[in-house]
Amino acid sequence: MAPRLVHYSDVENVYDTPERVGRLAGLLRELRGDDAVLAGSGDNTSPGVLALVEGGAQALDLFEAVAPDVETFGNHEFDHGREDLRRLVADSPQTWVSANVWADREAGRRFGEDVGVVPATVVEAGGATVGVVGVTTERTASINPDATGLAFTDPVAAARDALSDLDADYTVVLSHLGRGDERLARRVDADVILGGHVPTERRDRVDGTLLTRPGDGGSVVVEVDLGTGEVTRHRVADAPVHEGVAAAMRERLAETGLNDAVGTVDEPIDRGEATLFGGECRLGNLVADAYRWATGADVGLQNSGGVRTGDPLVGEVTAADLVSVTPFEERVVVAEVPGAALREALEWAAGPDLGFAEDGWWHAQVSGATVAWDSEARTVESVRVGGDPLDDDRTYSVALSDYVLHTDDEFPSLDETHRVATAGVQYEVLVEYARETGIAPEVEGRVVDLAARGPATER
Repeated sequence: MAPRLVHYSDVENVYDTPERVGRLAGLLRELRGDDAVLAGSGDNTSPGVLALVEGGAQALDLFEAVAPDVETFGNHEFDHGREDLRRLVADSPQTWVSANVWADREAGRRFGEDVGVVPATVVEAGGATVGVVGVTTERTASINPDATGLAFTDPVAAARDALSDLDADYTVVLSHLGRGDERLARRVDADVILGGHVPTERRDRVDGTLLTRPGDGGSVVVEVDLGTGEVTRHRVADAPVHEGVAAAMRERLAETGLNDAVGTVDEPIDRGEATLFGGECRLGNLVADAYRWATGADVGLQNSGGVRTGDPLVGEVTAADLVSVTPFEERVVVAEVPGAALREALEWAAGPDLGFAEDGWWHAQVSGATVAWDSEARTVESVRVGGDPLDDDRTYSVALSDYVLHTDDEFPSLDETHRVATAGVQYEVLVEYARETGIAPEVEGRVVDLAARGPATER
């Protein structure tokens, strides 16, 4: 009997929905066995409401219930700083594998090596041995301010070196590289790459290497038979609930103090990936409006990837529900931006080069502005601010997340030199806005896709 791989990834805020994380635990326990290697490829502890409160440690309830074999770091594992992550690694039952994350590269000191992190490991399953290596996107320090100071080296070279030291019947790379998995597959000798970082699913082969990705939100688990190469997709929604894990999350959520209602929503506000990256959407408008409301800026701007997927907002909406929309300890800031730089930022949103992005996605939610773009050509045809055409020579005030000024991965024309003021933490701004104004966003034609001949609509 050949070993099986049971692959989960990017479960992120699943912990904020007790029944769903209970079903994830139930499914993983069903798929376990002496012939199985249970493996996570990153972003399985953060972000989310409970992750903010617990520093990611809420994931231990899941880990202890299902006993994974191996795990690697995603960019969001570093959301709460390296010390919280070190404690989580030390307390979790699985072996953490990381070949390209260094605390001190010159001294040869890998991050977490003192709490058991190794570049590679060998797992016995089904009468065979499976060698496992882990790599994380080298852009992590740019896209996560809490990872600043760590070194994320070339994942391909790191994976190749780690694989060369393994003596195993099968070789597997746990990859949190997103679209970098193709390059990895072409340049390393591995049987399977279990991927993450991109919210869409994947099951295909590149140069003979099998690539899988479950997508985000803890909705799917992928099973791979290493003998036949057969891939099976399991829906978490169909699994039984592990009541112990679900109850633990209910108790943790009750202790957050965020269960008070802040408003009601009659028509469900969709939080699906296709909606958030499809152009203008109601949730994106809510967030961008809140930023502009709190600061008085000319424009509110939110990166689409910073609005998290999840269950629709409908009925009584609590503070925790809104925190889960932007669950990051980052402040809303005001930047004074030349019109030319703002135009360049919006042009970037039409066709970015991002490790997690799919073709045709739109990456900016706006308030106080309207944008006409072409999803096929990946161009921006026109921008208006306050009803007037954008003036390249005028300076505009823009309210946005502090993250945008930190990173050079998103909206690269906007940076720290543009900062002029700092407001509240972004999710606190969103909660306050909802309490004061209600929760009734609409699609208004702020972002019009010319290729689709009309404004984007929620699915």
